[in-house]
Amino acid sequence: MDNRFHINHGDPMPIYAQLERAVRFAIATEKLRVGEQLPTVRQLAIDLKINANTVARVYAELERAGVVETRRGVGTFVRTRQNPANMREMRGERDRELKSFIDRMISEAHGLGFSIEELADQLRSRRKQGE
Repeated sequence: MDNRFHINHGDPMPIYAQLERAVRFAIATEKLRVGEQLPTVRQLAIDLKINANTVARVYAELERAGVVETRRGVGTFVRTRQNPANMREMRGERDRELKSFIDRMISEAHGLGFSIEELADQLRSRRKQGE
């Protein structure tokens, strides 16, 4: 069984959203590295006890987002990051998206009763776990 991905069937978040988040998290923490092959749709569906169409939907969405690439007859792989020239062009947009994401994360953490310091500690802890 592939233990890089965790799905909580009792969580109100849709299964496809949990799986997409889990794949992105595995890539961000380098549990999945650039060029590494993801499990097949069928195998991941069996391992996680979810519908294969859900896995296929997530893989397709991640491919549209440029996170993974599918090689016909071979499989789905973590895509290489964009080159630095493209990143510079997108930097302003990426900075705005990151700030917006952080605002949402801080707001949600505050609503759950967590301080910014607790949030930062958890982020640092997660980073160390990925190393």
